[in-house]
Amino acid sequence: MPYQILSRDDHFRSNGRPKRILALDGGGLRGILSLGILEEIEGLLRERHGGGEGFRLCHYFDLIAGTSTGAIIAAALAQGRSVGEVRDMYFRLGQRVFKRSPFRQLTLRARYDEQALVSELKDLFGEDTTLGGPRLLTGLLVVIKRLDSGSPWPVSNNPRGRYFGAGDNGRMGNGEYPLWQVVRASTAAPSYFEPESITIMGGPSVSPVTGNFVDGGVSPFNNPALQALMYAALEGYRVCWETGADKLLLVSIGTGMADPAVGKAKLAASHAVRALMSVLQDCAVLQETMLQWMSASPTARTMDRELGELSRDLINGAPLMNYLRYNVDLRPSCLHALDPKVAAMDTASLSAMDAPGNMDVLYRLGRLAASRDVRDTDFGTVFDLPLA
Repeated sequence: MPYQILSRDDHFRSNGRPKRILALDGGGLRGILSLGILEEIEGLLRERHGGGEGFRLCHYFDLIAGTSTGAIIAAALAQGRSVGEVRDMYFRLGQRVFKRSPFRQLTLRARYDEQALVSELKDLFGEDTTLGGPRLLTGLLVVIKRLDSGSPWPVSNNPRGRYFGAGDNGRMGNGEYPLWQVVRASTAAPSYFEPESITIMGGPSVSPVTGNFVDGGVSPFNNPALQALMYAALEGYRVCWETGADKLLLVSIGTGMADPAVGKAKLAASHAVRALMSVLQDCAVLQETMLQWMSASPTARTMDRELGELSRDLINGAPLMNYLRYNVDLRPSCLHALDPKVAAMDTASLSAMDAPGNMDVLYRLGRLAASRDVRDTDFGTVFDLPLA
């Protein structure tokens, strides 16, 4: 191959070269939309680097971050799979895991059986594969939420991380966690799947302690882009990459923006759930606003009628990074402009996170949006991989 292929440790190493981050949102089966966008990006970057079939996004990106469904995609890409391979896997997983059970609908249990998901994740990543093991070819960051302590956990395979290795008090290192279990924890969306228990302390003379983990989307980081930026730049995480528009590239991929309006519901509980989802949407908008405020962004969108694109605003006087954000607006008027055939559907149903029947449409929307929005000039040549 004409470009250098780095080891995991070299991807993490701060060596003065530009660094590249890929961040993948949560959103259930709407993750197939992200894969439609990623196919366009992979094809563009493959051509940029010689057109070889062996090109993988794990060669280009030094850190791949994901929350919930984004964690599944991120981990699969970090293991060296092509986007096409992950897409095919994703279609199979959606059909096998999201099967409605009449029995579960009549109880207070989670909507879906997590064992089906566990089986798929073990097959995909390997039952014995650990977060710190050699099967991950680049940096990986997974956002999970520890429910019994109330804290978001950004868990990574960074070998210099404070909690990567085991502690003297019997604490297990993050690098020892099974990869499938970390990803399963990040996808444990409340009401959809049961929480995941991970052993975080143990040993011959130490009583085992488990943490109770749920979907990383139950935090401000359903879009993990800001967390990934902090992980790469803040001293405490021990990555310490240089910042600057020509030093750091952050590519953020969404799973579709649903209509944030909350209508009046007949049941109080239903209204409360809709209001909570609206808060999560507010978190997502705030993240995008902050990231546009601190970056040079050729893909900047209008955040609202007052702020505009923030094109003349910089939080630090100089951009911390080059920031690219790709997503699809799922409101009917925007879908009509993208694909009139889709606009004729019941577009409200496209925002569902657990509808396998929507996957073909969502994938097509991702491909159409990417062909319209992803441009070769978005990816500056300063971020091209060095020649071998």
